[in-house]
Order: sequence, then structure tokens, then C-alpha cells
Amino acid sequence: MQSRLLHIFFDIETGADYPDGDEWFIADFLFPYDMKIPDEIKGPDYFITITTADNKNFWHHREMIRYKYGKTKKLTEALEFLETKYKELHSMVEPLEKDIK
Repeated sequence: MQSRLLHIFFDIETGADYPDGDEWFIADFLFPYDMKIPDEIKGPDYFITITTADNKNFWHHREMIRYKYGKTKKLTEALEFLETKYKELHSMVEPLEKDIK
């Protein structure tokens, strides 16, 4: 899972103060280019914008992933989901690589 097209960031602190907050983490998939993307891959199921102070728009997808249910650890399933989601999103932005300057 290495590519210049799609970067992954993890947030393990947000929500940690909730009763089951230690059972979840957030994964952000970032398409780090300020460019238009096809309408078919826009929306909450795929990519939404992040606007910066200098009026650039970048694209990201956020997933909350549960890796623990009480005392049962589901880290393997969480990692499999993460890899599957990465491949799905990467295949959507791959055709855009030719337009990156």
C-alpha cells in the first residue's frame, strides 16, 4: 500500500474520552492534489473536499474503524478492511495520475 496518489493518516485520539473510544480509530485517505476529480467519485462514500486557507481543494475519505469489541481484538479484520478500502479508493484515483502536474 504505497503510492503517491493516496496517503493514509491515522487518528487514534479523537473520541478516546468516550466509553468505547479506545476500540476505534479513524483512517483518513488523502488524495493530495489540488485538481478536479470526476463527479462519480465525489460524495461521502468516496471523496469529499478539504479546503485550505489559500483556497486550494484537496480530496479525502474518512473511515471510523473498530478494531476491538470489549476484550475481543479484531485488528486483523480491521487491517483487511483498511487494505480493501485503500485498493478500492486507489483504483478510483489511478486514472487521474496522467493529469497530475
